[in-house]
Amino acid sequence: MGPPRSKKRRPTFRRLLKTSGVKLENKLKNRQLKQQNVAKKQRKEQKKLRQAVKDAAIRTPRPLETYRKRPEEEEEDEFLETLPTDMMEDDDLQQMTAMARHASFITRDLSSCGPVHGEKKRSSEVVRSYEKVPRKMARTEEKEVIHLLPIKDKTGVIPQSVERVVKKPQEEEEEEEEEEAADESEELENEGALQGTAELTAEQREQLRAQKINQRKLMIAGLGSAIISDPFSNMKRVKELRGMLMESDPSVAVTVRKLVMVSLMEIFKDIAPTYRIRPLTTAEKAAKVKKETQRLREFEEGLVSQYKFYLEDLEQTIKDWKQKKRKRSQAVGFQSYRSLAEVAVRCLCELLLALPHFNFHNNIIVILVPLMNDPARKVSEMCCDAFRKLFQQDKLGGASLAAVRVVSGLVKSLNYNVRPEVLRTLLSLRIKEVEVKKDVEATAPTKKFMNNKEKKKNLSRMQRKWKKAEEKLEKELLEAEASESKEKKIKLHTETLNIVFLIYFRILKKAQKSVLLPAVLEGLANFAHLINLEFFDDLLNVLQSLIQSGDLTSRESLHCIQTVFTILSGQGDVLNIDPLTFYSQLYRMLLRLHAGAPNDDISIVLRCLDAMLTRRKKQVTLQRAMAFVKRLSTLSVHVLPNASVGILAANRATMHSFPKCDFLLDNEVQGSGFYLPELDEPEHCNAQNTALWELHTLQVHTHTHTHTHTHCRYTHTHCRFTTHTHTVGTQTHTHTAGSHTHTTQHTHTHTL
Repeated sequence: MGPPRSKKRRPTFRRLLKTSGVKLENKLKNRQLKQQNVAKKQRKEQKKLRQAVKDAAIRTPRPLETYRKRPEEEEEDEFLETLPTDMMEDDDLQQMTAMARHASFITRDLSSCGPVHGEKKRSSEVVRSYEKVPRKMARTEEKEVIHLLPIKDKTGVIPQSVERVVKKPQEEEEEEEEEEAADESEELENEGALQGTAELTAEQREQLRAQKINQRKLMIAGLGSAIISDPFSNMKRVKELRGMLMESDPSVAVTVRKLVMVSLMEIFKDIAPTYRIRPLTTAEKAAKVKKETQRLREFEEGLVSQYKFYLEDLEQTIKDWKQKKRKRSQAVGFQSYRSLAEVAVRCLCELLLALPHFNFHNNIIVILVPLMNDPARKVSEMCCDAFRKLFQQDKLGGASLAAVRVVSGLVKSLNYNVRPEVLRTLLSLRIKEVEVKKDVEATAPTKKFMNNKEKKKNLSRMQRKWKKAEEKLEKELLEAEASESKEKKIKLHTETLNIVFLIYFRILKKAQKSVLLPAVLEGLANFAHLINLEFFDDLLNVLQSLIQSGDLTSRESLHCIQTVFTILSGQGDVLNIDPLTFYSQLYRMLLRLHAGAPNDDISIVLRCLDAMLTRRKKQVTLQRAMAFVKRLSTLSVHVLPNASVGILAANRATMHSFPKCDFLLDNEVQGSGFYLPELDEPEHCNAQNTALWELHTLQVHTHTHTHTHTHCRYTHTHCRFTTHTHTVGTQTHTHTAGSHTHTTQHTHTHTL
């Protein structure tokens, strides 16, 4: 039997790093010597055990006849056995047997072992002596000699040594286990928890989970209330609460981490100051300050550091989900990372809107902008909604500028392969020049002279002089502050617009067939009044080529037309351009709208009509205006009721801008020719030779608002071809213009 295999583990990598090469070599040599000593000791113990068993077998008492006899006695016994037994009497045989039993020490053989005693006593001694034999040799502590420096005297050199007690292998294993407990504690706890919960039923596991969640909730609530009640003294509690983001219990890890994320978000929203905290300089740190100032500095420093660590934890949660990584602790499964990432994104969006003035706001923007283009619809919608609200709430424009810069970099880096919703968020930008409103007291006229009562209120002439100087200085300060903020705002808005137009122009130049084109055209239509005059000619040529290509949808073409006329009605009014092509394009597109088309296009049409006809009435001919009025009346019959009301309102505004269009309400014919309704050129369709007979049809419309609006708008005009009664039976309207006749017959009952 060979030496038992040592259970001692090999040194871990961490211990190898902590020990040097020489020390490790000496350690291995000592371990081999210990193993050899243990093996030798075990062999000695086994040898002693075999010898003890042999001695016990020898000392076992045997009957007298079983003892070894001398050769002479053996020959005599053989001779006696050969004799016949019948020669000895029975009485003699019994007497000899009794004598042999009671033989004394003198008559016994000295070579025998053990005295002759009673059978009962002899058997008890045998058991007792056997029990005294050790089953295993007593282990004595091995001593290892440590050689010290020798001593030299008159007799010579005297070696010095010290004996050191060698630890048992079991003690060494326990020491190693204690050293490695820090590395394996987490795994052992998880395995123990899994083994413990595996023995429970489903109902018991659910109850245990509910208890753990309640305990964690109470802990989170206690820490949160303590932080909010006194944030200056309890900033360390934020670190404790943030430590719960690393919850390792698999049964409650996901829930607890979500609760901690949301709780920390609300805490930072409450305790964050309304200003940006800057790092202290070396001189400021070395200077002596008051206790209150020092306490405030410590609070600000701790708040910034904990807020930074919290944002890093949220970012790492999102990265783990995006990179599809698993944690070593296995406390959270991969399927749960998505829900954790969604909560992290929601927390970042809330902080983006609640703390735009605080530290690390640009870092939050850098994290959230790429998520606007994320394939996960929920994450993308949350980020897009957050940036829309940010653009709408941003009054100065600094946060909007930072966000637009990151969006521009994202679109360029992805080669314009982004979702249209990313560019549609730019439509929420508040890029408008706002006039600074002064207070009533500041704008009120000041009196040049004071009466006697006012003079009596002042103590002296010097005081009046000082007061006048203070008022003048205060007024100058207010004006300087207002002008500075206004100039800064205009500067930020200008830089933001330049980046937005750079995005739009790049897409128009390099990706005209991209899915981003509708969003680009919509953005140009929204900000067209702010475009620089230098880009007008090139932009008009690009838009005209896009419309003539025929690759655009109706909505995209409407956005192009809206962009053109927004430019021409704003800064472009100085340009001597007659956009007849765009008028003809819109006139042609009106017949494509019907009740089956979405009403979203109607709102764009109404904005285009306002820019084309109402704002540019001096540049529009009467023939063109009458053609649009007639086609809009025709369109109002074919669309849904809500769209019909909007078109009628636009038609009414056009007729107010061009009063001579009212003869379309008369059945008399002016001019030559007849109306060509299918011709797409508004200048040559002879709209003056027709009448707005569609108004009569709309007055009996089934929708209440439509016929009420038509009746209120047009009954008080010079419309002489309809007569209204409370009950209308069968009416026939005949309009003859040259050789062209319109005959409409309506059978209905309508109560006005």
